[in-house]
Amino acid sequence: MRPEYVKVPLPSGENYTKIKQTLRERTLFTVCEEARCPNVAECWGNGTATFMILGSNCTRGCRFCAVTHGNPIPLDPDEPEKVLQSVKVMGLDYVVITSVDRDDLPDQGSSHFASVIRKIKGSGVLVEVLIPDFRGEKSLIDNIINEKPAVIAHNVETVERLTPSVRDGRAGYGQSLDLLRYVKEKNPDQITKSSIMMGLGEKDDEVIQTMMDLRNAGVDILTIGQYLRPSRKQMEVIEYCSSERFASFEKTGIKMGFSFVASGPLVRTSYRAAEAWAKGRFLND
Repeated sequence: MRPEYVKVPLPSGENYTKIKQTLRERTLFTVCEEARCPNVAECWGNGTATFMILGSNCTRGCRFCAVTHGNPIPLDPDEPEKVLQSVKVMGLDYVVITSVDRDDLPDQGSSHFASVIRKIKGSGVLVEVLIPDFRGEKSLIDNIINEKPAVIAHNVETVERLTPSVRDGRAGYGQSLDLLRYVKEKNPDQITKSSIMMGLGEKDDEVIQTMMDLRNAGVDILTIGQYLRPSRKQMEVIEYCSSERFASFEKTGIKMGFSFVASGPLVRTSYRAAEAWAKGRFLND
């Protein structure tokens, strides 16, 4: 039976309407909409958003994801400026930037991603990024590291056993861990983050092992949330996890040494992002 937490309010409110209009006027996209995040009403109502760059079409086909897959659209050279202007209109001081995968591009969009970070940081706004794996190519990951965003996030998404059936074949559990480890090795002061989805058939010991793998890769911040099937096109939910189970993982994560752990049914990667960054910075200082 679907639990009560699956029932989230429809997005509404003055700030929500303003943000939606601002994005459409600039042909910008947010992962809040594209991934059908259950927190969109809360976050947009508070005047915050996670921008999705590099277009709206992803070159990969992860089975859990509602982002449009298919032929990618050409990069918009004005996108960095458009995002900046939207940030200013919304009055944001902490921004999360993510993107679709662009395996079609020679540098997989990493230099464009870096340009967006640079443009927003230049205005004095803190930037967190949720990046693709760039197929593990270190020179492309360096393009992001060199911009020194407040947080670099990359999601391992699920436990190792389920990765082949959940994520696109070009992704990989080890590849994601290697990326996160590399970021930390390249800049030990860089705050890193990752996220795990629950409800796909994972076992508790597998989740604990994933958490340990992330800590061993130097990850500072962890979010754990319930997978909610966006539509009939995506894989089914195997199990709805209890609040007690989420709370147990949160306690375990804190004991492991993560600077911040958010674990709950509607938690997503950018959940309470600014608060997580602040705690990560405090513990890293």
